[in-house]
Amino acid sequence: MKDLFDETQINGMELKNRFIKAATWENMADEKGHLTEQLTSVYDEVSKGGVGLIITGYAFVTEDEQPNPGMMGIYEDSFIDEYRELTDMVHNNGSKIVMQIVYGGTKTTFKTEDRVILGPSAVKNSKTGVMAKKMTKEDINDLVKAYGKAAERCKKAGFDGVQIHAAHTYLLNQFLSPYHNRRTDEYGGTIENRARILFEIHNEIRDRVGEDYPVLLKVTAGDFEEGGQSFAESLDVCKAMAKKGIDAIEVSGNIHSTAQEYFGEDWYGYTVKEGAFFKDYATKVAAEVNVPIILVGGLREFEVIENLLQETEIEYFSMCRPLMAEPNLINRWQEGDRSKSKCKSCGECYTEEGNICILNR
Repeated sequence: MKDLFDETQINGMELKNRFIKAATWENMADEKGHLTEQLTSVYDEVSKGGVGLIITGYAFVTEDEQPNPGMMGIYEDSFIDEYRELTDMVHNNGSKIVMQIVYGGTKTTFKTEDRVILGPSAVKNSKTGVMAKKMTKEDINDLVKAYGKAAERCKKAGFDGVQIHAAHTYLLNQFLSPYHNRRTDEYGGTIENRARILFEIHNEIRDRVGEDYPVLLKVTAGDFEEGGQSFAESLDVCKAMAKKGIDAIEVSGNIHSTAQEYFGEDWYGYTVKEGAFFKDYATKVAAEVNVPIILVGGLREFEVIENLLQETEIEYFSMCRPLMAEPNLINRWQEGDRSKSKCKSCGECYTEEGNICILNR
């Protein structure tokens, strides 16, 4: 019988339990993406709190493309030594740490007047209203290489792996989406073509870090809007990436921050749930894809998570705001206090001064 506190492995990365700190935009790095004392203290606290794995907030892979303020960077070698101090600290506290790497595209409102915003096609983002400049094949090749170099830096800095962010309407999700991707070349049309850039990034990363270094993927269960990426297409991408050697897939959705508005609604034949937003979708992926699946979104109760572990093929459970509210939550659960997370999903943790739960200000 599986247990939430089982010791497991993801491509040799040994984890002390099945709980993961989901990637969180902390808004605490400096203007160039370097660590600050405030940000380092966040990772210190959560790594002492019992979680098996931390996935960092998204880190931008090219210097001229920062979709939000206060993000971590990984676009040049100057980051390696400072991140080595971070990874050593996390390891000494008993956790593992993976860096999430990203290119934002039009999912941004940050300094858009000062930079060129690239996208698969010249399409305005339906949420931000930002217009993309269509990427050339040279742009695509340059970005593929940037992801590979970023992953190589992560390995040198002591991160236990990397996660490719292809969800939440950032650039790689835009390539997967028919709404954003209207190309007619080998990067557009069929889902296989729309996923080509993701396949190339994975290959480039593998060439630089090797087969025995954990490479994870974050995908959306669907865009949850007309004309967007469907769940069937997401499932096809997961199957293809599993065949190519991805080590674990985290299943989220593009309504992750406003899921309450969708409770009970059916999308693509499955339902957005209260309590574990995307469990229907992750359950389906886990049943059909032969790599470890991570569920994220709306996980607040130990019993709910435990039941999902026993009743589905989902292997890991990722949380964001609950661990902002209670960095020590996993220790508390392991010590026998299984009461619900103190997180109320209020969304008031996001401020200009840094993203901190109102319970901890």
